[in-house]
Amino acid sequence: MSEKILMAHGAGGKLSAQLLHDVILPAFDNEILNELHDGAKLGRLAMTTDSYVVRPIFFRGGDIGKLSVCGTVNDLAVTGAIPKYISVGLILEEGFDFDALKKIVGSMSAAAHQAGVKIVTGDTKVVGRGQADGIFINTAGVGELIDGVDISAKNVRAGMKILVSGTIGDHAVTILAERHGLELPANIQSDCAPLNGLIAEMLAVEPKIAMLRDVTRGGLATVLNEIAQAANVGILLDEEKIPVREEVRGVCEILGFDVLELANEGKIVAVVPNESCEKILSVMRKNICGVEAAVVGEVVNHSAGKVGLKTAIGAVRIVDTPAGEIVPRIC
Repeated sequence: MSEKILMAHGAGGKLSAQLLHDVILPAFDNEILNELHDGAKLGRLAMTTDSYVVRPIFFRGGDIGKLSVCGTVNDLAVTGAIPKYISVGLILEEGFDFDALKKIVGSMSAAAHQAGVKIVTGDTKVVGRGQADGIFINTAGVGELIDGVDISAKNVRAGMKILVSGTIGDHAVTILAERHGLELPANIQSDCAPLNGLIAEMLAVEPKIAMLRDVTRGGLATVLNEIAQAANVGILLDEEKIPVREEVRGVCEILGFDVLELANEGKIVAVVPNESCEKILSVMRKNICGVEAAVVGEVVNHSAGKVGLKTAIGAVRIVDTPAGEIVPRIC
C-alpha cells in the first residue's frame, strides 16, 4: 500500500478496496460492517452514510445538494429498505456565496420531497478559505426494511439474470464536460435521481430479488466484481445488450475510457431469478427511472469471482475492477 493517501483511494476501485481491507475493516471489524453493502441492516432498520465532494458543484441535471439526497436514498433502497429520514452535515468554506447555498439547500429539499423522505437533523461548520473547495456535504439516512425481502450476495446463484436500470456513464461524462468546457448534446446530463420508488415497485412483484446495488463510483465494472467476489460466482455480460447512449460511447472512444468504469448516480444493478426476469423488467420499464432497463448478462457457475464480457465479435474479455476513478471528485 502507498505510504500516502492518493485521489484513487477515494474512487471506489482497487485502491479503495485495499484501503478498506487493510485499514478500515481491521479497525472496526464486526459482522454488520463486514456485509459490505451500500448500507447496514440493523434489525428492522437500515442505515447508510456518505460524503459528497463533487466538482463542479453545479452541473447539468443536478448539483451537490440533489446528489447528496439521491445518493443516500438510493443506498438505503438497495438494501431492501424504505428510506425515511436523512441527516445533513454542511462544511462551508469562508467566502462561499449565500445564493449558491440557498440553491443547493433548495435542491436538497426538492429531492427529499420527491423521494418521500424527511431531513430531520444536521450540522453546519465553516472552515477557512482554501480548506473546503466551497462546500462539502455529509449525509446519513435511516430506512425501514421491507418484510420478506433479503438483499444479500449470499442469495446470488448461477442462472440468475443481471439487470441494469438504464444507460450507463451519463453522470461521469456530464461532469467531465462541465469541468473541461466540452460541448455535449442537450440530452446528455447527469442521471442523478432517487430510485426508491422504482426499487419498491420491483420488490413488490418479486420480493426474492437476490441482490441490488447502486452503480456509482467505479461504475458497472466495480459493482459486478464486488458481487461476483462476495457471492463466489462468475458473471458474464453481453456487450451488445448494455444500454449506452451513442454520445457517451463516442466520448469514451475519443478519450480512451471504458464505459463500464464510468460513475452513475441514478442507475441500479439487480440480480434476479431467471423465472421472474421478464416480470421485473416490465415493471422497471414502466417507471421513468427504468424506461431503458435491460438484461445485460447472467450469473454462471464457473470463473468464480470474475466478470467476463462477451464482445460484439464473440470473444470474451475479463472486466476487472479499475484501480481508481477516471474522473475524480465525481460525487
